[in-house]
Amino acid sequence: MTDETPAEKAESRAIRRRWISIGEAVAVAGVVIAGLTFWSDYQDRQDAAADKAATRAEQSAQRHRVPLTTASVDKRGIELRSAADCPLSSTEIRFPTALGVDQQTTVASHRIEADWLARPMLKLTDGGADRREGRVPILITATCTADDGDRSETAIYDLFWKTEPGGLLGGRSFGLRGLVRRRSGGDQRLLDATWTAAALEAAS
Repeated sequence: MTDETPAEKAESRAIRRRWISIGEAVAVAGVVIAGLTFWSDYQDRQDAAADKAATRAEQSAQRHRVPLTTASVDKRGIELRSAADCPLSSTEIRFPTALGVDQQTTVASHRIEADWLARPMLKLTDGGADRREGRVPILITATCTADDGDRSETAIYDLFWKTEPGGLLGGRSFGLRGLVRRRSGGDQRLLDATWTAAALEAAS
């Protein structure tokens, strides 16, 4: 066995240290890669679970919606019916606060009557042309009874109206023209804000 010189021993030690450093770096890299892989898998599982939860929530919301449609329309009123797979059992109908119209509830006959709005709307449009058309937002909470129990949904609808000559003592008459869903959800505050925005738009 050949004795190593001090220089050769130092070189050998340096080589061993380099190999140890390389081995440590490889080990650390392996730990980092494993950690990143675990985190990526975990994040994928979390994203998949969130997507499934969102899908279930949307399906549940769809099942519990009670969209309304019109069964019949004439100037004296609009008959409502449920577009869901359950018969309509009641409605609560609210109007913009500025009109001063009381909340109305229907149980047996689900109709929006023109008479509810005739006085304030004729007063509001007084001084203009006899023939006018427009819309007023209303808030409807509709309830229907299904096999799995009652379903209820609140939504804002646009109620379309018109005025024309031929009212009492030769004045004007007020009638309804139709109903269109504006958005799901809402409350009295949002209804009033929607009415204010519509009034400002009509005045501009």
